[in-house]
Amino acid sequence: MIALVDDDRNILTSVSIALQSEGFATRVYSDGASALKALRSNPPDLAILDIKMPQMDGLELLRELRKSSDLPVIFLTSKDEESDEALGLSLGADDYIAKPFSQRLLIARARAILRRADFAAPAPDMGQPEEHDRPEQDGVMRRGRLCMDPDRHRVTWDGEPVSLTVTEFLILEALATRPGLIKTRNQLMDAAYSDDVFVDDRTIDSHIKRMRRKFRKVDGEFGAIETLYGAGYSFGEA
Repeated sequence: MIALVDDDRNILTSVSIALQSEGFATRVYSDGASALKALRSNPPDLAILDIKMPQMDGLELLRELRKSSDLPVIFLTSKDEESDEALGLSLGADDYIAKPFSQRLLIARARAILRRADFAAPAPDMGQPEEHDRPEQDGVMRRGRLCMDPDRHRVTWDGEPVSLTVTEFLILEALATRPGLIKTRNQLMDAAYSDDVFVDDRTIDSHIKRMRRKFRKVDGEFGAIETLYGAGYSFGEA
């Protein structure tokens, strides 16, 4: 299920028809306030949000959603809204597309994000054993104080849970797999996005900044994600 939130009825109709023709079920909302209640009570698999809307714009809608949900989100923006794009990414949007946009591109990006979300979906909960009771060969990655469980899309730092979006999880996994190795922004894009999705450097930078803030909520001294200016990022075990 994909939710579309836009005050432009023409966009709602055309995008909804395009998505449905590709086999997606859709729900449409013409303002952020009504969408917020529906998205909380009956979450879709993905939300596509316009930034500029009356009453509650897309940024405020995402800010409210992120208080309780890591729902994947794509922003629709205008070419003159670069600062809003950066803010949206910092709030936890997974991607953005500038208007006017190709419906084929939007569908490709929606598919890519849904594939990542499906890959990272938690396995059925059979009880949560303590981290130290789980064998290394079960696929759990431990790097010092960091523990990542891809099967459950679960991340802890010093045993404290850290909630990451699908994109953030994949970026961190790419960094933590080879501690100390510098990963360029292009390499991190390749790890987090499929081949048919194109993003620029600031997208990765925004995700990194947001991840750091999340980790610093459980450890004010967190510094394991290191910036190598002009080169990229690396993970240093702590």
